Amino acid sequence: MDFELRRAREKLEKEQRERKQRAKLKLDKERKAKEEAQKQRDAIEAVQRSRRLDAMEAQLKAEQQMGENLLAGGGIAFYRMLEAVPFQGSGDKIKLPPSCFTELSDQGAFDKGPMYFQLSVVHQEGPSEIKDSEKGTVRTTHSGVLEFTADEGSVGLPPHVWSNLFPVDTPKTSLVEVRYVRLSKGTYAKLQPDGIGFSDLPNHKAILETSLRQHATLSQDDILTVKYGELTYRLRVLELKPSSAISVLETDIEVDIVNPGVESEGTNQYVLKPIVFGTSDSGLVEEGNYMYYKFSIDDKTWENIVSGDVNIEVKIDAEANGGDTDLYVSKHPLIFPNRHQHEWSSHDVGSKTLILSSKDRNLGAGTYSLAVYGFKGTTTYQVSVHVQENSKRTVGQQAVHLSSMDVDTVECRNCKHFIPTRSIALHEAYCSRHNVVCPHVGCGIVLRIEEAKNHGHCEKCGQALHLGEMEKHMKVFHEPLMCPCGVVLEKEDMVQHQASDCPLRLIPCRFCGDMVQAGSCAMDVRDRLRGLSEHESICGSRTAPCDSCGRSVMLKDMDIHQIAVHQKN
Repeated sequence: MDFELRRAREKLEKEQRERKQRAKLKLDKERKAKEEAQKQRDAIEAVQRSRRLDAMEAQLKAEQQMGENLLAGGGIAFYRMLEAVPFQGSGDKIKLPPSCFTELSDQGAFDKGPMYFQLSVVHQEGPSEIKDSEKGTVRTTHSGVLEFTADEGSVGLPPHVWSNLFPVDTPKTSLVEVRYVRLSKGTYAKLQPDGIGFSDLPNHKAILETSLRQHATLSQDDILTVKYGELTYRLRVLELKPSSAISVLETDIEVDIVNPGVESEGTNQYVLKPIVFGTSDSGLVEEGNYMYYKFSIDDKTWENIVSGDVNIEVKIDAEANGGDTDLYVSKHPLIFPNRHQHEWSSHDVGSKTLILSSKDRNLGAGTYSLAVYGFKGTTTYQVSVHVQENSKRTVGQQAVHLSSMDVDTVECRNCKHFIPTRSIALHEAYCSRHNVVCPHVGCGIVLRIEEAKNHGHCEKCGQALHLGEMEKHMKVFHEPLMCPCGVVLEKEDMVQHQASDCPLRLIPCRFCGDMVQAGSCAMDVRDRLRGLSEHESICGSRTAPCDSCGRSVMLKDMDIHQIAVHQKN
């Protein structure tokens, strides 16, 4: 009996312990579940709190951005992030999508005058890929707008804007922030050419002014590209007033062009080295390259040239080291003569001399450019310009001398020269043994027999030449040359073409004073009758106030206005 009671008691105690243990485990499990639920609630609340903070921060940033846009845009908020697409154009005017036109129009931007935009590059690399030097630097420039025809999501950038935003490498996908801004009219600009030679251009400030007509804005640290014919010059914008970004539309700007700080080595720009009468300069020119010099004829020297007392002698002495040069001379404003464009030239083999006299119609007081062209190999040369005095012989002395020679003379049957009768027999005997007359039609030059074997005539033009010069003559005068406009001509025809017919030739505009490309014929029939080029027809369409009545009159009609309205010639 006691045994059964003990077993029952032990069994009861065991069941009680198991229930207590299960209850304890249940309590622990419930406590852990509550703790886990609390952690999840805390995490959710933290995420929601973070999202609320981010939303508030984004809202504050958006409000701040909107405020900045409104402030920069003068009450107009316009901001887009677009993919940059290049297009060929001049100036700094960009192309925007049609949706931008609608957005700007709805805000009344077109009623506030010309529109300007600030463009900034968006870095798309990860934080670890962005260079330390670029983290705090964002390339920014400004522009006007050309048209609203770009594809949606893209912005068309002309070369000027593209090169300033992406000066080194073009990224695979180039995003640009485009923001509408208001810019004040500029009053001052300081520019510095990247290389030497820009200041040699005649009236280079007028050339710069013509280039700026294609721009709406200027930004500090931008590179401004100025073209003069086939040459291109780069000018860095160092300083602007009244701010670091200005409008250049319908305003007069004081421009200060400073000399380059350091002359760049190996520059591909042409430079005019001054040379003084009576002095020489030596140099080295490689095949296909030019070396340029300039000299001036003052009024006093020109008076002596006109009187026939002096001539101008341009001379090149070249070393006989297998190379050869050509000589080209032109009068400004043609400052860089070449094979296509020049006024005087010499293609002699070796040393060469040009004599400029009053008989040359294009000669006069002014500045001249001299080009030494490397025709073959690498040539060491020495160039000089001299004022050469003419020999002074009176007309009377010359007449007496000639009249005395005309007395009792006979024509030599071999050389066709007139020889005194008393010595004709001796002369003909000597002349027939040592001299020979060139049989070429129209030549008739008398040559020594040993010289005759090196005498020849060009098959195309018939010019008499030394056989050693024949190869160069054929290459210079008869090898077809291609003009940049696409026309293929020989040298003489090419020089004439580029002087009077080529649409790419540089001419002085009678309205802006700049050297510009002539272009094709003017579209307007009246302008063609006036002899205006394509550029002059467009440039002359600008208006200016009449000095007499103040009315706005087109520049090309100003002379007619003065005659018809004010009876002024």
